[in-house]
Amino acid sequence: MGRDSSIGRSKKVPKKDDVKKNKVIDFPIIGIGSSAGGLEALELFLKNVPSESGMAFVIVQHLDPTHKGMMVELLQRITAMPVVEVTDRIIVKPDNVYVIPPNHNMSILHGVLHLLDMVMPRGLRLPIDFFFRSMAVDLQENAIGVILSGMGSDGTLGLRAIKEHGGMVFVQDPASAKFDGMPRSAIDDGRADVIAPVEELPQKIQAFLKHVPRILTRHQVVIEESTQSALEKIIILLRTHTGHDFSLYKKNTVYRRIERRMGIHQIDKISVYVRFLQENPHETELLFKELLIGVTSFFRDPQSWESLKKMVIPSIIAAKASGSVVRAWVAGCSTGEEAYSLAILFQDVITSLKPAENLKIQIFATDLDKDAIE
Repeated sequence: MGRDSSIGRSKKVPKKDDVKKNKVIDFPIIGIGSSAGGLEALELFLKNVPSESGMAFVIVQHLDPTHKGMMVELLQRITAMPVVEVTDRIIVKPDNVYVIPPNHNMSILHGVLHLLDMVMPRGLRLPIDFFFRSMAVDLQENAIGVILSGMGSDGTLGLRAIKEHGGMVFVQDPASAKFDGMPRSAIDDGRADVIAPVEELPQKIQAFLKHVPRILTRHQVVIEESTQSALEKIIILLRTHTGHDFSLYKKNTVYRRIERRMGIHQIDKISVYVRFLQENPHETELLFKELLIGVTSFFRDPQSWESLKKMVIPSIIAAKASGSVVRAWVAGCSTGEEAYSLAILFQDVITSLKPAENLKIQIFATDLDKDAIE
């Protein structure tokens, strides 16, 4: 990036009109989720962030809705950055810390924070997941999710969304967390890019951002001949290690994913990363998983599902005799949402058409990623 301590820092503070016109945020926004033991972890985290890092920090902490929070005041003692409790439609600016108010969900749209009333009963509230999911969609590859101390699993599904949209995930080492439930849940889900003691996380985030060219820009990467040669060597190493051939994947997509792994290890040249892969087989497995991150959700691409429901599935069902078996295969199922969507669709059509008796439906779902299958 060619910048020093001020990572991606914008010299011009965005106005509301600017945010509406330009959907791309030109500075990193760090979403931090924490719960029990979170205050201590947040203090250690912010204590290690420079006052002019160029990053913005949005904190989603589980708060007791019946007590007036002191978090803003406590955190302000730790950092020179302004710490504010979020109000509806506040614009996120670099070098600021934003704290969710009690009894609210929070979302982000075009760099503006929006508050929503908490409608779920206590015990079912997952404000970290809620915010991380909106971050993933709004910021795409510029979203960075952080999970600190806490009980339960809030944040894990949100981190999955961040990874699916190309963002990064940093998790407090469970051994350093007062309550390790949330960090362990995030790690067990296989989405953590970096696991470290909380006081080391800010430096690791900054190091990653310095070593990765701004992936914010959606322009095609011009791959030079020397880079192309290294890219092909990486594809060979992946094929040798995993048995899977990525040579026909979009080169820009593969290259961006490689850049992210290089950023984590603070490697500047792709030729050096080739050697790093050769010396560290485990990194080849991690790169393989990075390339397999799939975007999936129930009934994704609604028009396609509507066509299946109205035209394709009814004709299949109608052609089957009593006692027949209909077999469907979802080839790249990721974590299974598409397979279950298909099952729901078949059930809906069968209920409405009332076809031949004893008709059986079998749905097969496969994927390269064994962790996704599990």
